[in-house]
Amino acid sequence: MIVPQIDILIPVHNAEATLDAALESLAEQTFTDFRVIAVDDGSTDGCARILARWQEKDPRFMVVRQDNAGIVSALNHALALVEAPFVARMDADDICLPDRLAQQYSHLQAHPGCVGVGCKVDHIDEHGAPVPGLPQPGDPMLADAAWVPVREPYIVHPFLMARTDAMRKAGGYRAVPHSEDSDLYWRLREAGELHNLPIVLGQYRFHVGSISGSSVVNGRIMAIGSQLGGLAARRRARGEAEPDFSGSLIAQLRSAGTLDAMCTLVGPTLASLEVNHFRLSVGIKLLELSAYRPYEIERSDCAFIAAALRDQPPISMENAREVRWYVSQASARLIKAGQVGAAMLLAPVWLWPIALAKSLWR
Repeated sequence: MIVPQIDILIPVHNAEATLDAALESLAEQTFTDFRVIAVDDGSTDGCARILARWQEKDPRFMVVRQDNAGIVSALNHALALVEAPFVARMDADDICLPDRLAQQYSHLQAHPGCVGVGCKVDHIDEHGAPVPGLPQPGDPMLADAAWVPVREPYIVHPFLMARTDAMRKAGGYRAVPHSEDSDLYWRLREAGELHNLPIVLGQYRFHVGSISGSSVVNGRIMAIGSQLGGLAARRRARGEAEPDFSGSLIAQLRSAGTLDAMCTLVGPTLASLEVNHFRLSVGIKLLELSAYRPYEIERSDCAFIAAALRDQPPISMENAREVRWYVSQASARLIKAGQVGAAMLLAPVWLWPIALAKSLWR
């Protein structure tokens, strides 16, 4: 086929219930000069049948299969096949609004300094019902790798469109635990600007079965991974060696289990001056995630964060206020849930009245 303007990367693994609707939303795009590269990552349900049907009826749909190796492997497999000047992302359980590709393509054409663009999304659950109150992406150019926790250059990953040359110059995807997207964005941002369009261009499925939402253990892994991505960005800016993102790190972190054990595991990666910053960043990131994920922190997390607060590194007054806000919010949730002991363990004594007052207002 003639080289399209956009290649769309879709990793697929056991998504039979939602895959057809996701692909249909691409087939109905107003911008039609695209190709879909779907990588079946060892699915054992009906995904192969669905993908074969789409490939047969629409020449723009290309299907490749690999043994199950995870999302990073699947995305890099697809990226290696890209020929188009622009590459877009999509997941097998999300929905694109009809004008998504057109809007993002036009934006990249009109802004040559922009290497990647996202958008706002409507959040839906596994049944397609609206999920209100979840955060929308802000301005990725306000990212700050020195903040606690790092202010990531956030784009909703399945709704990214980027320049192919920038993606390849950045090195594609790396096995940063549950944070391969934000790690990519830090590297893309070093090549140019990242933007988020202020309009809704898709439906992003937020469900308990997702990797990031299924358990507090996965939340801990994501907290670790996101802060490692920020650490790598800080080191690149200083011309220093980055952490080694081994493909086995996720399994090692899962075996470690607790936040303290996970930080101990990655401890040899850290310089002595990075330890306190990293531990506090990981703890506060977990508080941020648990505020809108379907899990809550546990007593061991409270003990870890309390210790990190006692060893708090020098940070700005504004950053310290944000840290206190996350701690008081989490403590209020715990009090409301009847876990007063955990709340008292998490919050310094002088924050107890604030946390109690917030719990009464929740």
